[in-house]
Amino acid sequence: MRILVTGGAGFIGSAVVRHLVADKGYDVLNVDKLTYAGTETSLTTVKDNASYRFLKADICDHAAISNAFESFQPNRVMHLAAESHVDRSITGAKDFVDTNVIGTFTMLECARHYWAGLSGDAKANFRFLHVSTDEVYGSLGDKGLFTEETPYDPSSPYSASKAASDHLAKAWQRTYGLPVVVSNCSNNYGPYHFPEKLIPLVILNAMEGKALPVYGNGANIRDWLYVEDHARALNIVAERGRVGETYNIGGRNERRNIDVVTRICELMDKLSPKPISHSSLITYVDDRPGHDARYAIDATKLETELGWKAQENFDTGIEKTVRWYLDNAWWWGPLRQGYAGSRLGLLNTPAAPSKEGNA
Repeated sequence: MRILVTGGAGFIGSAVVRHLVADKGYDVLNVDKLTYAGTETSLTTVKDNASYRFLKADICDHAAISNAFESFQPNRVMHLAAESHVDRSITGAKDFVDTNVIGTFTMLECARHYWAGLSGDAKANFRFLHVSTDEVYGSLGDKGLFTEETPYDPSSPYSASKAASDHLAKAWQRTYGLPVVVSNCSNNYGPYHFPEKLIPLVILNAMEGKALPVYGNGANIRDWLYVEDHARALNIVAERGRVGETYNIGGRNERRNIDVVTRICELMDKLSPKPISHSSLITYVDDRPGHDARYAIDATKLETELGWKAQENFDTGIEKTVRWYLDNAWWWGPLRQGYAGSRLGLLNTPAAPSKEGNA
């Protein structure tokens, strides 16, 4: 099995690559531009594995991507490369349109031309998995869950760009017959999560005795999914998902943002105590523009049709995550140097260079 993974040096992508190489024994070509949120250090455990290879390339570069298809001859594509931070999309939307829309178009076109040249079982078994987010569905009220039939209603430049890429992927299946499957996931967390996102930001700020910034009143609700559970799910969807279908992937772990932060503080008090409780560092800041109130995924289709279930609940996953950050300063330390630990989603925030769970 040869799998071309895009964005494999990012948070979710690196978890997918580690799973495919170390657990499944597949040959993997990781195509990544290595923008600010992509780091090869997330792949230290597999980088010397004979089944792993890396190509530094931009998914918008048609020649580079076309050559990657022809030289690697993949059986499957798992397309994760994306600019993914809602905050950064508010002040730098162009990068999100370029990578998420034009980059996905380029991937689909290169895959289509490659697939058209295949024959027999190679053509019949080829799959293109397009990995997306629950944020394309917009905001939920107090009740209900996102299903695969929920209408799209994106709120941010990030989610709008991902919605556009979803529509492209589905159109390439319907128009050209390219065997595409789409997944939409809830907020991810876990090891190797870039330090600007909510959970790693809070853990690292707590370590350093800095303010723990919470948007608004902290009542926004997210459905949290441990990244290694997501990696397993993506492999299952790519392997057994029905062509043309969408599969929602969620952890069934809804939490208010303030409750997530409070739980991290409790764990830090236990695992890395300070003279005062870490919860005293919680600071409420101006809310993000267009901040969706609630996300929650109904993963019934994935669970019943393909037999996947999350192995971690939020309590087990968040403790593993806190312990990992406490033990792995070698990974996050260099990344943290260029990031002050503030929230970025304010309209008066200066534009910053752009490239998984936002809250």
